[in-house]
Amino acid sequence: MDSLDLAIENLTSPPVIAFALGALAVVVRSDLRLPDPIHTWLATYLLLAIGIKGGHALRVADPADLVWPAVATVAVGLLIPVVVFPVARRLLRLSVADAGSIAAHYGSVSVVTFTAALVFAREAGFAPEGYLATLVALLEIPGIVVALLLAVAAGQGTSLRAAVREVCTGRSVLLLVGGLVMGLVASDAAYARVEPFFVGLFTGLLVLFLLDLGATAAERLREHRSLTLPVVAFGIVTPLVLGLAGVAVGTVAGLSPGGAAVFGAMTASASYIAAPAAVRVALPTADGALSIGLALGVTFPFNLAVGIPVYLEVARALA
Repeated sequence: MDSLDLAIENLTSPPVIAFALGALAVVVRSDLRLPDPIHTWLATYLLLAIGIKGGHALRVADPADLVWPAVATVAVGLLIPVVVFPVARRLLRLSVADAGSIAAHYGSVSVVTFTAALVFAREAGFAPEGYLATLVALLEIPGIVVALLLAVAAGQGTSLRAAVREVCTGRSVLLLVGGLVMGLVASDAAYARVEPFFVGLFTGLLVLFLLDLGATAAERLREHRSLTLPVVAFGIVTPLVLGLAGVAVGTVAGLSPGGAAVFGAMTASASYIAAPAAVRVALPTADGALSIGLALGVTFPFNLAVGIPVYLEVARALA
């Protein structure tokens, strides 16, 4: 499958079309939003399913194969906010609090972007490593902590300890880590009993979640006026640069082409679940809507429609 075929395959995939349909519904003022309890249930399902599948893959993985990817994940998580923070301060001329907020969002990871990249890589014929869910859990926290430390060092912020506790005990981290433990300790027979639900239904429920997420992203773009042209450009260029760097790092760390592409999507993504909770506690003066609008309304759809096939093609070329 060449580059054009990859791009067409991605743009015509049900998850991408579902996201676009949700956004279109907002534009034409139709109501496709799912009730909040269903949205929460779907998010819980996806996080737990990712963890369980990743934990089961860890049972058969060679621990030595995980060492360098894990080291690379933590290193990237620590480095991204160090790069993003001064860019947001100097090029976008944002306040310390807003720059720290954006650095925290981009320093963490979007689990939904990871999921979409994983599904697409497999459908394109690649075989990403099963333990990548472990790397997602590792990437969730360090970047947020570093970004908040940078803001505190610059004279902003309140309770860093409370913010760290908020992200470490947040739903996304607990569900991911809890799912990893479930999948790791469960026997093959026990895993087989839950596999039809957590694996067989996964892509279909992801499509429903992205339908609702598309509507949410469109609403963020429509409502938030501070998403100026330079800010939107930042939300496109930054993930592209971070994603390509992530593909290169993942390749050097020993990941397969599919795994390196998914790793690139992880480093290119921006959190809109874990990071907002921590920023709300540690940087109360930050414009949270700006960071979430940028992460969900600009970077997420860019990665979903354009970034993922680009990372996959670059990973294949590097391999």
